[in-house]
Amino acid sequence: MNRRHCATAAITLVCALALLTAPVQAMAAPIPEPGPTSTAPASAGKSLDEVRQEIDTLYRMAGAATDAYNLAEEQAKKQSGEIVRLTKSIADGQAKIAELKDRAGAQAREQYRNGGLPPGAQLVLSGDPNLFMDGVNQARQGQQATKGMLTELEQAQEDLETYTEDANLNWEKIEANRVKQAKAKKSIDGKIEAAEKLESQLAKEERARLLELEQNAAYTAQTAWLSSGALKDINREASAAGKQAVAFATGQIGKPYVWGAEGPGSYDCSGLTSQAWAAAKRPIPRTSQEQWRQLPRIPVQDMRPGDLIIYHGDASHVGMYVGDGQIVHAPRPGRNVTLAGAGSMQILGVVRPDK
Repeated sequence: MNRRHCATAAITLVCALALLTAPVQAMAAPIPEPGPTSTAPASAGKSLDEVRQEIDTLYRMAGAATDAYNLAEEQAKKQSGEIVRLTKSIADGQAKIAELKDRAGAQAREQYRNGGLPPGAQLVLSGDPNLFMDGVNQARQGQQATKGMLTELEQAQEDLETYTEDANLNWEKIEANRVKQAKAKKSIDGKIEAAEKLESQLAKEERARLLELEQNAAYTAQTAWLSSGALKDINREASAAGKQAVAFATGQIGKPYVWGAEGPGSYDCSGLTSQAWAAAKRPIPRTSQEQWRQLPRIPVQDMRPGDLIIYHGDASHVGMYVGDGQIVHAPRPGRNVTLAGAGSMQILGVVRPDK
């Protein structure tokens, strides 16, 4: 090992850790705070359409909160693993330094017993004086190399300890964010319970009418989207990986929506899209917010089957475009994975996992 190699290794380590010590705020989408919506059942004076809108709003808020919580959990787990790795590296480094010091000590003791000369130099005393001097020089070079290696190892060890300290501080920030998101999710969960209770209190005929109102609202939005000419130039063929992702996603049609589910028996919206692309051997972020933040964005008119459409201003929902103006998605609790119009909700943008 020489100084240049050590410097390269240190720079590589610093670069690897730079992302981990980046500010936490840059990695998480903002969470909408619970609004003034009442957690009590709707009064008799509310229309069924007002009830529908209230339920939709609560479920959207829950989706955003769940995504942020899942992301915070993932970040905390990743950072904790990095701290474990750094701690092991420190222990390994300490063992190497101790071994080198033992070796250097053994060499010093051996030279002391031989009158200050290393074994190689002792051997050449009976021969050519030039060989003797070569032996002495080699011994000195060996001592200097050992000393230099020890210095560099000790410096690298100090750097590792500094990085570990920084990683621990960053973990504390990430953990604080995780706790914050957990509290937000708990608050939203209360709203969801109210929405479910509100829906359960409807008569059978009202629940059927509620579903009809949802379908009518989606149809109206889809019709307006198609009338805008949005589908005019959308006729591109899916990539090979996109075809695999579409086949997986459409194969889940009919399975129920469950918060945080990633299959195989149930899914939430981003659980479906992330698992579909994992099946196509293209892993993508788990949450709709991170899919929007990290994946390459493309114009709506350029999308092709397999692309992901992100919905609402807070990126709280995602569906997979399957062609002909349709998406496959997991809508919300109480509903199953299904096909829907790509324009049936407010489109934020489109991302392409295999660009």
